[in-house]
Amino acid sequence: MQTIGLIGGMSWESTAVYYRRLNEQVRDRLGGLHSAEILMRSVDFDAIVSLQKQGRWDDACNILADIARALEDAGAGCLLICTNTMHKLAEEVQRAVSIPLLHIADVTASAIKADGCQRPLLLATRYTMEQEFYVQRLRDHFGLDPVIPDADDRTVVHDIIFDELCQGIVNARSRELYLDVIARGKSRGADSVILGCTEICLLVGPQHVDLPVFDSTLLHVDAAIEFSMAKQTPHPRAA
Repeated sequence: MQTIGLIGGMSWESTAVYYRRLNEQVRDRLGGLHSAEILMRSVDFDAIVSLQKQGRWDDACNILADIARALEDAGAGCLLICTNTMHKLAEEVQRAVSIPLLHIADVTASAIKADGCQRPLLLATRYTMEQEFYVQRLRDHFGLDPVIPDADDRTVVHDIIFDELCQGIVNARSRELYLDVIARGKSRGADSVILGCTEICLLVGPQHVDLPVFDSTLLHVDAAIEFSMAKQTPHPRAA
């Protein structure tokens, strides 16, 4: 089993999902008292959010790249950035290390393609929904045609992530608001839903939606397990 390096804390609510899922998956595969080999650096999310709001992505990139190098030096065999939004910096972080960074958009898009879907509704932070780093990757690398919520719905989705989910608040009324956004996306031709922020799985899951749901958090974890436990290495660099 190769050691999995996690760049977490963005927010720690979803990083906890990563940690639990990684260990559950290893236990399920190997049984007994087996658990995952993990190295994790968890940042102060408030500092990262401040850089996001100020558009200081270069400064944020320096922080993540330094962490990535430290995790590689400590023995990580692959890296996961435990957030969709900060994959805006994935290519730069990948260039800072020689081990593969497993890209959350790639593993999510691969699952969508394998399921035969084409027009996923993207629910995510405003940065992920409105900037090109994520949506364009889905289009250019996988031939998908993502559906983006309209401006008002993007505000609802974004605000619930930061004001509630990242702070551990799971509100039934907010779930209904998300389901309304999904219904409007379906009316525009969406054939599936991407939970494209790692906290959204705390609020909405396949049991709530009548479309195929692709949870980027769980798909990212499962890709890391496949890499860690693969019999043949190296794995191709994903970013």
